[in-house]
Amino acid sequence: MTDAPATLRRALGAAATIASGRLTVTDAAQLATPLMDGVARLAVFGDEEEKAWARWAIWEAGRAVGTWSASIHDFYMARGRGEVPSVTVPAINVRGAAYETARAIFRTGLKCDGAAFILEIARSEIAYTDQRPAEYVAVMLAAALREGYRGPVFIQGDHFQINAKKYKADPGPEVKAVKQLALEAVSAGFYNVDIDTSTLVDLSHPTLDAQQRLNYEVAVDLTRYVRSIEPKGVTVSLGGEIGEVGTENSTVAELEAFMDGYNRTLEAKAKGMTGLSKISVQSGTSHGGVVLADGSIADVALDFKTLEDLSRVAREKYGLSGAVQHGASTLPDDAFYHFPKTQTAEIHLATGFQNMLYDHLPDALRAEMYSWLLANTADERKAGDTDEQFFYKTRKKALGPFKAKLWHLPAATQEALARAYDAKFTFLFEKLAVGGTAEAVRRYVKGAARAMPAPGRGGPAVEAAPDDAEAGE
Repeated sequence: MTDAPATLRRALGAAATIASGRLTVTDAAQLATPLMDGVARLAVFGDEEEKAWARWAIWEAGRAVGTWSASIHDFYMARGRGEVPSVTVPAINVRGAAYETARAIFRTGLKCDGAAFILEIARSEIAYTDQRPAEYVAVMLAAALREGYRGPVFIQGDHFQINAKKYKADPGPEVKAVKQLALEAVSAGFYNVDIDTSTLVDLSHPTLDAQQRLNYEVAVDLTRYVRSIEPKGVTVSLGGEIGEVGTENSTVAELEAFMDGYNRTLEAKAKGMTGLSKISVQSGTSHGGVVLADGSIADVALDFKTLEDLSRVAREKYGLSGAVQHGASTLPDDAFYHFPKTQTAEIHLATGFQNMLYDHLPDALRAEMYSWLLANTADERKAGDTDEQFFYKTRKKALGPFKAKLWHLPAATQEALARAYDAKFTFLFEKLAVGGTAEAVRRYVKGAARAMPAPGRGGPAVEAAPDDAEAGE
């Protein structure tokens, strides 16, 4: 694999040339045309050689025109100091029809002059959507280029989570698996990672420090590892977590116990090392929402006072950007304007967009996907589940097996879905105060993409991490 395949050269057309392992953009405007659609498809559905070269070409084309994968760390530190607007950064889990979904996000950012948003994928989602980190980075950057977006693109590993059962059985392999995933992700261009060791909180202990000890000690171990593999000039934005989503609401005392223990342990083991930029908490949501028998979502009583208090302490006492709320995409529309008012740093949005995708699918395709679920996920059905509840809870598992069909939906379906996504992202970006953040992002997020060696020319060979499909938004 020493030269770019002819299929990629044809796909790039007049946009770029490749010679001696170097890509030169010859017509940047062509990157925002259907030419990019073909390159993106090669990056996902080509043979192994085509995938490798297409992913490299997307990265290098972005680097050439100023569209690059970046860390939001410095922006978040500035937010913690009160130097940037009271934006709540939406972290959007792009699961199905990934390219078209991401295009809608970038269109919305351009329309409102907003750049403070994150595209993310969780450890579990990587498995069941069949999107390894290298593919995910390529698709997100290709979508940005297709829309003519310029500037830093924030790509995040969400819920790089320790599985509590596996950890209890044998801690070493489970921590190693998360480190392996972090290596794969950072090598691919994920420069934002949510370390989720909240599964290790043990409420049976009598003190808060003891309850949080495994949480903060393993989080420090993972912090040190990520810092050891981050590229030169990049400070990966790292998030910690004190309350697993769907459990009891977090308290200020729990946040203090975790952060004091984390900072004390990090300083003892790696004096002066940069720590976290944010802290995820629980304030009343659950992943995907609570599904009623008719398939509708139950109302959620979100505790905004808890979020406000936790965000204030995170900023004022620990210098973080604030608190992060997971599982927010199925909240009612009137909830979202509260997040900037309470200084919530970031919210995670996943299932709501998956719901929109399924709502817009052709009936025949949806029926085919549901038939697959009946044949392949029947063991996940709980006693008493209605069909609506069963399909709602399991249908994320069909996104990977049907990835190709979701990428190649009928034109009319794609157009209808694009309109729906544009409207939803416009609403969310307005309510979360994302509009107008491009200037602040440019001010604090400096640098440019690292050069990526062409395939076969000395790039790192990173083994894919083990699949894990147990957690997620």
